[in-house]
Amino acid sequence: MIALNTAWNLVNFRSGLIRALVAEGYDVVAVAPYDEYASQLLSLGCRYHHLPMDNKGTHPGRDLLLLARFYRLIRLEVPDVFLGFTIKPNIYGSLAAHTLGVSVINNIAGLGTVFTKDGLLNHLVRALYKVSLSHSYKVFFQNDEDRQLFVSSGLVSKNVVDRLPGSGVDLDKFTPVPLPGKPSVRFLLIARMLWEKGVGDFVAAARLMKLRGIEAEFCLLGFLEVQNPSAISQHQMDLWVDEGVVKYLGVSDNIRNEIAQADCVVLPSFYREGTPRALLEAAAMARPIVTTDSIGCRDVVDDGINGFLCCPKDPADLAHKMARIIALPPKEREMMGLRGRKKVELQFDQKVVIDKYLEAIRKIRICN
Repeated sequence: MIALNTAWNLVNFRSGLIRALVAEGYDVVAVAPYDEYASQLLSLGCRYHHLPMDNKGTHPGRDLLLLARFYRLIRLEVPDVFLGFTIKPNIYGSLAAHTLGVSVINNIAGLGTVFTKDGLLNHLVRALYKVSLSHSYKVFFQNDEDRQLFVSSGLVSKNVVDRLPGSGVDLDKFTPVPLPGKPSVRFLLIARMLWEKGVGDFVAAARLMKLRGIEAEFCLLGFLEVQNPSAISQHQMDLWVDEGVVKYLGVSDNIRNEIAQADCVVLPSFYREGTPRALLEAAAMARPIVTTDSIGCRDVVDDGINGFLCCPKDPADLAHKMARIIALPPKEREMMGLRGRKKVELQFDQKVVIDKYLEAIRKIRICN
């Protein structure tokens, strides 16, 4: 059983793992709230269960209801292994699985902002993680900072943790393509449209560059008005677009095509990322990257080699680094992108992620 907070997330980030598990002969049950991507899960060879989930809410009654739903579903399916991703499946799905004697493998794919803010919610989430991870067979992290934080805080035993190269990237699907070669450089930010992803900083940096007479295209791609307190509204996006500072491209099921039309992919996130998938895919397609020198993001970029790192929450520094991309001769931008491709091949191949999961599951089955 593999559980996430959206079917979209399953299709876009875990389809390779699902296919690999099916190919190994496992009966895979995918669990997530229903959305328009749920129908695509069946084509991966797995079964699908709709499980309602208040992803960002903190109401204790709704969370107890979610725990009960996980308990009923796991008792019905009796899986050999429960694979948890994203915060609520990791906490409530794991608690239910442990109660029923089901082995658990967790994936901590970034901590968001709750771990950067002190307060009751921070302490509550830490306590819930400590309890829910206490009997897990394996807990994967996507960067060393998150792994060290959980171990040093006593939230998980160092004996069960391991590091994954993000969610990995399919190097056969995301392959190098030539830069667009247009006179105007196109910068593309791919993310959920959240303030914490640095979307506001990207807009402010674009505005600064335009005021300085620097010609470039600044494009945004990703979901608007998502279920998150940091979500950017449609009204706010309309204001930016009407101002002429950015273009909003909406959402796309063909990310490769959008990356192919960009000269540089940007993510000025100050969110506590795991390892951003959009940056891995962009690097795999030989695109230079500009991102923040922050947890998760910095793992994808060797500063000055395959892109540039900027200071978080600093539109002026972001504008400076994007201007440096523009100033590079086209051949050097191309070489910077190819160095990114090489880095992804060496460090972030999806096959590494899949092999670690298959190995952990085989060991569980041997022990059982």
